[in-house]
Amino acid sequence: MTNELSADMIRKECTSNLITCESTEGMKPLQEIIGQERAVRALRFGVEIKEKGFNVYVAGYPGTGRTTTVRGFLEDTARTKPAPSDWCYVNNFRNQYEPKVLKLPAGKGGHFKEDMATFIRETLRTLPKSFESEDYGTRRASAIRVVEEERQKLVGQLTKRAQEQGFILQASPVGWLMIPVIKGKPVNDAEFMALDEKTREAIEKKREQLTEQFTSAMRQLREMEGKADEVIRKLNRDVALFAIGHQVTEMKEENKDFPEIITYIDEVQEDILSNLSQFMKEEPEESQQTPFPTRWMREAPFKKYEVNLIVDNSEAKGAPVVMELNPTYQNIIGKIEKEAQFGMLITDFTMIRAGSLHKANGGYLIIPVEELLMNSLSYDGLKRALKNGSIIIEEAEERLGFITTKSLKPQPIPLEIKVILIGDPYLYEQLYVLDMEFSQLFKVKADFDTTMDRTEKNVQQYASFVCTLCQKENLKHLDSSGLAKLIEHSSRLAEDQEKLSTRFAEVADVIREANFYATEENAKLVTGTHVKKAIEEKVYRSKLIQEKLQEMITRGVLLIATESEKVGQVNGLSVIGLGDFEFGTPSRVTASIGLGREGVMDIEREANMGGPIHTKGVLILSGYLNDKFANDKPLSLSARLVFEQNYEGVEGDSASSSELYTILSALSQLPIEQNLAVTGSVNQKGEVQAIGGVNEKIEGFFEVCKAKGFTGQQGVMIPQSNVQNLMLKEEVVDAVKAGKFHIFSVKTIDEGIEVLTGVEAGERQKDGTFKEGTVNFLVDKRLRQMAEKLREYPPSFFEAGRKSGN
Repeated sequence: MTNELSADMIRKECTSNLITCESTEGMKPLQEIIGQERAVRALRFGVEIKEKGFNVYVAGYPGTGRTTTVRGFLEDTARTKPAPSDWCYVNNFRNQYEPKVLKLPAGKGGHFKEDMATFIRETLRTLPKSFESEDYGTRRASAIRVVEEERQKLVGQLTKRAQEQGFILQASPVGWLMIPVIKGKPVNDAEFMALDEKTREAIEKKREQLTEQFTSAMRQLREMEGKADEVIRKLNRDVALFAIGHQVTEMKEENKDFPEIITYIDEVQEDILSNLSQFMKEEPEESQQTPFPTRWMREAPFKKYEVNLIVDNSEAKGAPVVMELNPTYQNIIGKIEKEAQFGMLITDFTMIRAGSLHKANGGYLIIPVEELLMNSLSYDGLKRALKNGSIIIEEAEERLGFITTKSLKPQPIPLEIKVILIGDPYLYEQLYVLDMEFSQLFKVKADFDTTMDRTEKNVQQYASFVCTLCQKENLKHLDSSGLAKLIEHSSRLAEDQEKLSTRFAEVADVIREANFYATEENAKLVTGTHVKKAIEEKVYRSKLIQEKLQEMITRGVLLIATESEKVGQVNGLSVIGLGDFEFGTPSRVTASIGLGREGVMDIEREANMGGPIHTKGVLILSGYLNDKFANDKPLSLSARLVFEQNYEGVEGDSASSSELYTILSALSQLPIEQNLAVTGSVNQKGEVQAIGGVNEKIEGFFEVCKAKGFTGQQGVMIPQSNVQNLMLKEEVVDAVKAGKFHIFSVKTIDEGIEVLTGVEAGERQKDGTFKEGTVNFLVDKRLRQMAEKLREYPPSFFEAGRKSGN
């Protein structure tokens, strides 16, 4: 038959003119990304454009190298960019609950942190000694003496005046007391109350007069005491300023180009001078025996002078590229840690921790979108940071309103970043439709293709990819035969003779497994035999279910005929997926025909076992029959279709042509060759359309025929548009060469029915009839007879039949 395919049409071999090297060992390692020109172009645009909102969504399927490609591209780009700033949090001496942020050049943050730590250590060492010096004691005594002399003079005057009025002054914890003196002796309260009333009144009157005078004098006394305290404070401040002044001056000089640091140093100095008492004792040496509470209480007052360096870019060689594989809210936005002290949870600015946004600030952040969407707060926090252009660290519970306890509110950090989300194309579509903000924040889509053209240039790049992998992982290189088999397998993965697969993860796994077999044989290079074995062994490990089904067919449990002829019966083909492995298997499709007005009925649908696409395919059959045969008569039939021994449901329309062939066979009463299996969908005009999994379907029926025994007549019929997708395994190719197995391609149902029945299909003639003896003539004749017969029965008869289920 003219539509039978030859062996060279069912597998495109990789010829020697495409392989220009003896082995990949002599190839140059891959220096560029292959097969993803569109994605790389979009990625480059998204990275280089500076305007807000042009973040990138990389859409592609796992195994296409999307993550490796993006990371490698960004790392190459980042090397040409300057290292971003360091970021530090320091204490806000005006409000400790709102820590301040400092932006410093790369590497400056670490130096500043160490300088501050050194400054505080030196202050703790030098200040106590300054206040213990002889000079300080002399100056303090001199300053106090002047005030004390004035104080003694005033107290003397008050004492003299009190004595003149018959009182003496006595100091007490609550102030000065005036005690009356009678006959040269002080009178206590009991003796005072024993005096006569006139004497008591006279004494009280004098006391009141003295009290008024004493009030003014005591005010002067308190002012003198305050003056003494002020003199001491000023002296202490001057001494402390002298002790730390040179360090402060040096730090200011070193940071003169950073006004924020200068301001912070002034605030630190002022706080030290205002809290000198905590520095007055020299810090004792630590020992392992020092109890933790003692250590903590001694160190706690000085934590406010620390510098919390949350982002340190001192060793950065360019812009950062951060890959966040666990994008929780805290890992992205940052967090404020807490620690337990004496039964309480406490925190301060030194417990602020950076998130991925902080670490990638000034560079690039890569996030798997599937992981991101599993944490709703993470996605919301990321969008908020991108919209506001700043990172605000806050507790997740506080953001949701679940806690109201007082906590830190660190100053926001300005954000300048490119975020690259990597995920499935379907998720991109869903986010674009369901999230109005998504399209404003991720304006660039980089689509990763699953295939690339099978050209000489791309084959050479494939060889370079293999060379790079072998060098990177210390694998044996592939010789020309091994590379040729790998190219052919890549086309098999792409399901296209003119394409190569960009699912480099799967290709790399084949290379690794082939390397294992080459190592076992102590081969110098990986050959085509090793690559072929790697492919076959991977299939063997996963084909248990396929072999069980084939065994059931050969033993007659599943009824599949590979010989003889049957009316209204054809071998359809389907694909079963097991996750890591897909295989084809035949299914018996049958049709029964009777009088009625129901048209084509799908038993799978009636049993709720047919999917919507399969149902659509069956409904198209009615459209074909109407268009082909119902121009001059009503379509009066009741046809029932079923996949025999199917208990798991049916989906897809790849069997619609098979179902139509069974109907045509049942109507024409022409038997169909059971040594052939059929696949292909059909439209209402009778054109056979391409389907997926064509290689697996052909090989599935091939395995059944091999198990039951070849007759030389067996084969598969596929859509002509699927020929370009054929990359069958060599065993099938050899069987076709030997004439044991046959593959036919058809464009229309008429071509297909001719192959299956051996009878001419027949075209409609000018008078509207078909050529006598053809398939279409017999079908048309049968439909006309059924229409005439149907007139003998009233419509109510069939209505009653439908209600009764007959």
